[in-house]
Amino acid sequence: MTRKYLSIIAISLTTLIFASCSKDDIEPNGGGEDPDPDPDTEFTIPSYADDYSSIASWSNRNQWNLANVHDPSVAYYNGYYYMYGTDASYGNEAMGHGHFQGKRSTDLVNWEWVGGPFYDAPTWVADSLNSIRSRMGLDAIAEENISYGYWAPVVRRVNVGGQEVLRMYYSIVIDNYIKTGAVNTSSNFDNSWTERAFIGMCESSDPAGAVWEDKGFVTCSSSDLGLDYSRSSLSDWSGYFYYNAIDPTYIVAPDGNHYLIHGSWHSGFALLQVDATTGKPVNELGNPWANSVSELTSRYGVRIGTRTNGSRWQGSEAPEIIYKDGYYYLFMAYDGLDVPYNTRVVRSENIEGPYYDITGRNFTNGNGDCYPIVTHPYKFNLSNGWVGIAHCCIFQEEDTDDWFYMSQGRLPANAGGNAYANAIMMGHVRRIVWCPASVNEPDNLWPIALPERYAGVPDYGTITQDSLVGTWEHINLSYKYAQQDGATSLTLKADGTMSGALTGNWSYDESKKQLTLGNVIVCVEREVDWEASPRRVTLVYAGTEKNLNATYWGKKSK
Repeated sequence: MTRKYLSIIAISLTTLIFASCSKDDIEPNGGGEDPDPDPDTEFTIPSYADDYSSIASWSNRNQWNLANVHDPSVAYYNGYYYMYGTDASYGNEAMGHGHFQGKRSTDLVNWEWVGGPFYDAPTWVADSLNSIRSRMGLDAIAEENISYGYWAPVVRRVNVGGQEVLRMYYSIVIDNYIKTGAVNTSSNFDNSWTERAFIGMCESSDPAGAVWEDKGFVTCSSSDLGLDYSRSSLSDWSGYFYYNAIDPTYIVAPDGNHYLIHGSWHSGFALLQVDATTGKPVNELGNPWANSVSELTSRYGVRIGTRTNGSRWQGSEAPEIIYKDGYYYLFMAYDGLDVPYNTRVVRSENIEGPYYDITGRNFTNGNGDCYPIVTHPYKFNLSNGWVGIAHCCIFQEEDTDDWFYMSQGRLPANAGGNAYANAIMMGHVRRIVWCPASVNEPDNLWPIALPERYAGVPDYGTITQDSLVGTWEHINLSYKYAQQDGATSLTLKADGTMSGALTGNWSYDESKKQLTLGNVIVCVEREVDWEASPRRVTLVYAGTEKNLNATYWGKKSK
């Protein structure tokens, strides 16, 4: 079983109150010039607490807003953005109340709870499991003894027979040992690997009413090792399965073909073509085992990427794919989910790859860690910061060219004196900026998430060069395993020089909202300073350079 969810622990919620913010409360240009925004413009700055444990109980779910979010997926349908995620909640408060519960929003800031597609595991899961076990020469596992896990759905709006519906692919994991069928505990260990995961599919034309029609089996975890499911010890991480059937993502390609991509740890990500109407695999899968990689992948999908070639326990998972301007962008999570979780992105001109990172590394062939860093554990001053920021969904705002990143963020352990703070899972919605790979490649754009969460800040007009002058909190967002990247002071001076975290010269292209810091171009936007008290509007930046192996994040403080 993937280590991703072996560490899921009980989870917590936050006080979600909102305060109106008027012109007098706002510094539209982060403390620079004051262009006098429209005096009639008012908007709501979120004022909910990041530690939501005080309203964690199930009875308070209508106050949760973005509390209790894990592995989200978002799709727009009938005027709302619908979001669904993994079964996880602080204190396990959501247990027993249905699976893949969701939220919906009209503005990406205020979210209300909605029910999920079902309360009990669909009967096809146990039936499929025991059918496979029978073909393997194994005894059936009584349905009441099957240990289920409900993980990481993906949801998309699709047209089926002339009707638009929400289509959801979901993961159900079986946490029993293969050999004996016993529940996965150390005392039950029987020198075999744990059972497989399944991906199923359901559809809805009434997600607000939580009315879904289950369509059944799509695929499952599969092995290239035949029937050799033996495991030498609990410290053996060689892995029986080649593909782990969790963390699906789904895309309709420009040519109209539909594809499912999935995978977690084990050997990498599988690309499986599915029928546009049924949502099921185009080709016959057959038994979920084979005696070679080539035999397996000819049926269960082409491998399009892996973090480490040859490893059956490579630390990447949670693929998410979009298509933009001639490229398929494939986002993924690195490392364990509690603290070190971070997001990377690669791209390809073809759905099957090869996928390359910003430096030209070949992710399809597993040629090392990929860049850029899209998110990473971080800490601005005056705050606890966030960790575990990955397993994202990427979506476009309806009728705009704006793209968004959404994932959970966890508080560090013992934040605010809460011993269980790392089980706090707050949904983070962030705008994506598309930044040049270098000063010599202005059109080679890569997606980076902004450092502050989205709050729907109105357009207060042009961000001018004068407004950038002042003091910033600068983060060199670089890969440090299980550590937060901290902020240091950066001063941008009116004479075009800078001091503190960076030295040298800076310049600004007002029309593109691109700030050049030395040889790194970052994109500038307005967002809310969530760490300020009270929260206020400020300027932020994000960007990278192809040889930096890091991302620059910044927030104006003075």
